Amino acid sequence: MAVYNRSAAVAYAHTWWNRANPAFPHFPVDCTNFISQCLLAGGAKMAGYPNRSSGWWLRGGTWSFSWSVAHSLRWFLETSKQGLRAKRVHSPAELKPGDVIFYDFKGDGRVDHSTIVTSMRGGIPHVNAHTSNSVNRPYHYRDSPAYTAKTVYYFYHILSV
Repeated sequence: MAVYNRSAAVAYAHTWWNRANPAFPHFPVDCTNFISQCLLAGGAKMAGYPNRSSGWWLRGGTWSFSWSVAHSLRWFLETSKQGLRAKRVHSPAELKPGDVIFYDFKGDGRVDHSTIVTSMRGGIPHVNAHTSNSVNRPYHYRDSPAYTAKTVYYFYHILSV
């Protein structure tokens, strides 16, 4: 089992938070593609090619749903048994830099957004993100037009890559 390099994932998030890395595809809704790139920079190993609906991968101009869709990456992390694995935790204070937060802004069970924890300040995760590019933003997103009182957060602690 490989160790996740949290500092490398965070360094990538700080380098690319406000622009697209030309080595990767870029999407109008780019949050999860960015998170996948951060996880890859932290040493995550891709698996599952060529099945787009299983695994987590980018190859040959195509990618798995979990590479680019927040809801799919959340389910991948929830169920992965080898390689890139994570544990859902229930408090933001349990997270560390390099961990991932997902957002269901409507509270309808469908994840809409993903971010990476880049620092902890007073037990509060601060995150970087794409789509609406953000750096060291408090995780709760209460200042976002997407935020609603029904917002549900999914906190994932990355275990191994």
